[in-house]
Amino acid sequence: MKLRLLISLAFCSTLLAACSDKPADGSAGGFSGIDITGADYATGFSLTDHNGQPRTLADFKGKVVVVFFGYTQCPDVCPTSMSEMAQAKQLLGADGEKLQGLFVSVDPERDTPAVMKEYMASFDPTFLALYAAPGQLPEVAKSFRIYYKKVEGKTPTSYTMDHSAGSYVYDTQGRLRLYHRYGSGAQALADDIKKLLGN
Repeated sequence: MKLRLLISLAFCSTLLAACSDKPADGSAGGFSGIDITGADYATGFSLTDHNGQPRTLADFKGKVVVVFFGYTQCPDVCPTSMSEMAQAKQLLGADGEKLQGLFVSVDPERDTPAVMKEYMASFDPTFLALYAAPGQLPEVAKSFRIYYKKVEGKTPTSYTMDHSAGSYVYDTQGRLRLYHRYGSGAQALADDIKKLLGN
């Protein structure tokens, strides 16, 4: 009887631990974004920024990195997401310098370095656009589980791009931590960045 009771108690404590809000890494948890800590995708990249400089996640160690995939001629989703990222930086105050915004283009045909640099400047001059060559982009998208598809327009250059609209958030050690859905808002992003900086 005692053995059964001990087994039951052990089982219940395991269930309680599994239902705990506290992540396995011991951090505070309670994020607005989806906690994907430990995911085996979107773990890194090797791309060129709009200044022609090779970049990897390691370049931004010590900062919280937010990565968004889009294209500069996007009519609504991309400018909204980048504006929210810029607003989140402002909401962080002095800690805003610890946020690195990255924009990865899914339209390498039209998004030249000059075009992307100007696009980033309209949101925040410290944000960087990253370029993947047409032959490299499919593999990058696959490794990040990002969807994109060219939708033909009335002319060869008036096409649009369907694409995933969320953002990946990495902690100061370059570890993937969160996925923010499109439209989550600047305040939610800023609050999660504060928590990651606090850890």
